[in-house]
Amino acid sequence: MSDILFIKTSSLGDVLHHMPALTEARRVRADARFTWLVEEAYAPLVALHPGVAEVTPLYAPATLAEIGASLRAIRARHYDEIIDSQGLLRSAAIARLAHGRRHGYDIRSIREPLASMFYDVRYSVSRELHAVERNRILTGRALGYAPQGAPDFGLDRVKLAKSAARYAVLLHATARPEKEWQEDNWIALGKALGRGDFELVLPWGTDNERTRAERIATRVSGARASERQPLDDVARLIAGASFVVGVDTGLLHVAAALGVPLVAIFTGSTPELTGPVGVGRMAVLGAPGNSPTPAEVARAVEHIAA
Repeated sequence: MSDILFIKTSSLGDVLHHMPALTEARRVRADARFTWLVEEAYAPLVALHPGVAEVTPLYAPATLAEIGASLRAIRARHYDEIIDSQGLLRSAAIARLAHGRRHGYDIRSIREPLASMFYDVRYSVSRELHAVERNRILTGRALGYAPQGAPDFGLDRVKLAKSAARYAVLLHATARPEKEWQEDNWIALGKALGRGDFELVLPWGTDNERTRAERIATRVSGARASERQPLDDVARLIAGASFVVGVDTGLLHVAAALGVPLVAIFTGSTPELTGPVGVGRMAVLGAPGNSPTPAEVARAVEHIAA
């Protein structure tokens, strides 16, 4: 049996974008055992993928002892192939510390060019492609096959759904201010959607996001801020939703991966390169400098939720 190590440590969207590569590799290399090195916060989500045999958490932020524990875990085994699809100096340095043949992007294809020096085998993959396709192509070349068909994230919405209740999820939070949609827009959208027979749930991850979720919920009938939950439980919450509306954030990609109907709001990033990919009904609105209105988003919801 071949031992293969994937290094994709963060962020949430990047982790989701690598899952189709794992699904396809598992299908083509049924004899292989796949380990995934990922930051501790994302480990519960990665563990939901049926193709991963072992999830090795990387603690971040971390004490020296925790960093040492993570590195000792990957150095304890010899891997036949090591694939770093993160393409950063940090992830490439980790790949260099692991035992096995190391694969990564070449200097023209990688996010941080110096990182390519750490690999044994380097591949040219256009940076104009969507992140999902870049990961699939890199993995396929490293393991000796050509990607085929539509991306499969390997996650089962039916099995993950937590509740039969009718609700929608509003993903208002993002780590980058330029990707935010104004709070007044969320309130206006919530009021437009709140006429239906479902609850509006607003997840959050930081104290500032919780405060904003609570402010929006107080202004919108039938809305509530959710409890803080680990990522696997948030994925289950999203899986059971009737639909999702969200800005360009990692949880939006969870919804896309699960095939939940969604409306994506782009205000400060380019959907062609990092937009949602999945088999569910979806509408992608906006672009840098062109924020959609609440009325436009509400009309898109009517279309995808019909």
